[in-house]
Amino acid sequence: MTAFDLARFGHLIGVMLMFAGLAGVFVCDLRGRRALTMDAARESAALVALFYDGLVVPGAVLLGAAGTWMIWAVHGWDGLFGQPWLLAMVALFALEFVEGNTITRLAFLKLNRLTREAGSVPGAALTQARESRLSVFTHFLDMPILLVIIGLGVFRPMEWAPILIALAGAAGVAAVLTVAVPRFVPWRTGEPGSQVRSRA
Repeated sequence: MTAFDLARFGHLIGVMLMFAGLAGVFVCDLRGRRALTMDAARESAALVALFYDGLVVPGAVLLGAAGTWMIWAVHGWDGLFGQPWLLAMVALFALEFVEGNTITRLAFLKLNRLTREAGSVPGAALTQARESRLSVFTHFLDMPILLVIIGLGVFRPMEWAPILIALAGAAGVAAVLTVAVPRFVPWRTGEPGSQVRSRA
C-alpha cells in the first residue's frame, strides 16, 4: 500500500461523505417543507444542519486534501493548467467549497436558528429566509455540481465544450428544481388547520 493508494481511498471516502450528506440535506429539506407543525419543522432544520456540518463539510475537507495531494504527486502544479478537465475540476471544487460554506451553509444555519426561535407559527423573518431564491438555488446546485466534478474525473475531457455543456446542464437542473420544488412541495407549516390535521 502506497501513499497514493491512501490518498485515493481518502478521496473516495470524501466523495461518499459528501453525497450522503447532500442526499440527507435534500430529503430533510423536503421533509421540512411538508412539516405541519413548528416542532416538526425544527426537527427537520436541525437534521439539515447536522447532515451539512457532520457529513458534507468533513467530506469536502477530506476530498480537497486528498485531491490536492494526488494532483501534486501525479501532475505537478504546472500540469494542472495543461489539462482542461483537471483545471475545471479544481476550479469547480474551490467555488463549490466557498459557496457551500457561505451562502448555502449560512442559509441553513439561519433557518435552523429562526426555526428554533419561532413560536407555534413561523414569523415573517422565517418565512423570508425560507423563500430566498438564491439560497434555494445554491442548495439545489450542490449535488449536480458534485456530479459534474466526478464526471470530469471519470471521463477527463480535453476540450472545453463538453465541460461547458455539463455546467450548463447542472445549472439548468438547479434552476428547474428552484422553480418546481417550492411550487409542488410548498411550505405548509402554520397553514390554517395544520395543528388539527397533525393530530388527526
